[in-house]
Amino acid sequence: MANLTRWSPFKALSRFEQGAPFDDFFRGFGLRPQWSELEAPDLRLDVTESGGAYRVKAEMPGVDKNDIDVSISGNQVAISAEVKRESKKKDDERDICTERYYGKVYRSFSLPDEVDSDKATARYEGGVLTLELPKKGNGSARRVKIS
Repeated sequence: MANLTRWSPFKALSRFEQGAPFDDFFRGFGLRPQWSELEAPDLRLDVTESGGAYRVKAEMPGVDKNDIDVSISGNQVAISAEVKRESKKKDDERDICTERYYGKVYRSFSLPDEVDSDKATARYEGGVLTLELPKKGNGSARRVKIS
């Protein structure tokens, strides 16, 4: 008895990774198509509101806290970071597959209310940046120090 497979052209269009089946073809050979290396990772955020403040959690694995920049202006919050590549290799080593991203990431977003940038705090632990952003009627731009 023959196995039938139902194919939907819309399912192929709804995939987030373009060319994923093509990438799977090269998976066992240690090769990767060139265009997949141009994709920058997403800076994933969770934003919650409680009482008079916002809490933002941003996943930033592999980033040193000194390479993270957070700026607040009114209700605008901008987060940027640089992931640096470790280039310590032995002479007899060679890369077979490299999937980790190295470079700069940036994310900016607006909150419903202005933020009191003087009382804002930032903490970086375990690859997660946590921002505590108290609400304020009048805001001013300020850089936030990460502890």
